[in-house]
Amino acid sequence: MNSNFGSLLSAGSGAVIDGSRQFRLVTASALDRWIDELARGLAALPLEPASRIALLGENSTGYLALYFAIMRAGHVAVPLNHRLPDETLHFILDDAEVSLVARDRPFAARVPRQVPTIGLDAPAGELLDQLSATAVRHAADNASFAGLCKILYTSGSTGRPKGVLLAHEGMRWALARGLEDLVGVRGETGLVVAPFYHKNGLYFSSLLLASGNRIVTLPRFSASAYLDAIVTQRCSWLTGVPTMFALLAREDWQRREFDHVTRINVGSAPLSDSLLETMRRMFPAASITNGYGTTEAGPAIFTRAGLGPDACPRALGKPVPGIELRLGDGDTAVGVDEGILSVRAPSLMRGYLNLPGQTAQTLRDGWLVTGDIMRRDAEGVYSFVGRADDMFVCGGENIYPAAVESLLERCPGVEQAAVLPLAHETKGQVPVACVVRAPGSPLSAEELKAWSIAHGPAYAHPRQILFCEALPMGTTLKVDKRALATRFDDGRSSSAV
Repeated sequence: MNSNFGSLLSAGSGAVIDGSRQFRLVTASALDRWIDELARGLAALPLEPASRIALLGENSTGYLALYFAIMRAGHVAVPLNHRLPDETLHFILDDAEVSLVARDRPFAARVPRQVPTIGLDAPAGELLDQLSATAVRHAADNASFAGLCKILYTSGSTGRPKGVLLAHEGMRWALARGLEDLVGVRGETGLVVAPFYHKNGLYFSSLLLASGNRIVTLPRFSASAYLDAIVTQRCSWLTGVPTMFALLAREDWQRREFDHVTRINVGSAPLSDSLLETMRRMFPAASITNGYGTTEAGPAIFTRAGLGPDACPRALGKPVPGIELRLGDGDTAVGVDEGILSVRAPSLMRGYLNLPGQTAQTLRDGWLVTGDIMRRDAEGVYSFVGRADDMFVCGGENIYPAAVESLLERCPGVEQAAVLPLAHETKGQVPVACVVRAPGSPLSAEELKAWSIAHGPAYAHPRQILFCEALPMGTTLKVDKRALATRFDDGRSSSAV
């Protein structure tokens, strides 16, 4: 089998319906020819193998075609988050030693003048002409990038983004594990709106197309446009993150029919009980599952195969064949049922680009330490508990925001909650919460505080509660807690915003 990840798609793969071009259909054979033409154009450039080529644009068929063409031509794809500030984008271009940037026209001014560019949103023929006329800049180091297919940069929520080095063989292995769960699944139409600079959007697009199903792409997330696309394009398979579905629930969805939606995969963040129940009302015929994967370890870590229809949708499942997992600090004893998850698998990253110290902290003796705390039940089924680096101490007690959020979201009248720490003079830090009430709910901050004390540990109840219409989304469509933190201060009492 060809291990080049860019050769994943063929004339027998799935088709793409491009929401950026009035839902134009691009057949699998046409997409494969397009990728081939672009790959030949890239191969003709005066570039050494494994040169880095960046993509700066919104979701489109052209983006996918060039993404696969870069890898098929033997180069390394570097998807760029167009929501990052210019300073950060410029850092990534230098860090990855990018030789060429393919960008949408609205982003042209964001690329430094010394970096060659081509128009990512140009028609196919025009893009080929641009490639043949391009004077690229040579990368300084190519030998160490041999075997890589892409570099995905982290969101940079805790400093500068880190480039995650991912290899062809590892990505092909991970996708093969996902395809094993889709044997015989054909004729599905999946809606993908998670940005292609993020593993969620790239993985589900690759998975659906490689399995012979088709995808509908939207250039960006809009709740109303997403709901309309489900209906007009008869989408049967939805993918996304919890924040997206919470925003869908606040739209006028009741006037639409969604009985044709049979599968929903939610990833990148935990799915709360309250949001799950809302989604069940919206999509009564759908099987809803909460997936887990990391950029560093790969997208296929757990499988729900064999769990049965009554298994909790938020349970992640059991390890896929070929993956080893352990919890805690190297302890694999049967009695250990909760701890930080470490993974050993063929899909692990090679490391962080230009960061040997952080690579050594994360990759230890062939194991990747995820920083995610997991719980394993007696049947070997794993569930997400929280991020180890999110944990904070309140008066000597360890608090995990995800656990408090799950508690608050069980309260009647709460649709969504985000919990974060606030500095406190005597307790060190205390939990505070920003809450989205269910439509029409009269729930007050005092009532929610009392409910959380009655149904959970008193030390974990939020000392301040702010109500808002919706939780802000970050660049990867997850809740932006840094934006929420600016709404709290030590002197503010519980109130609504």
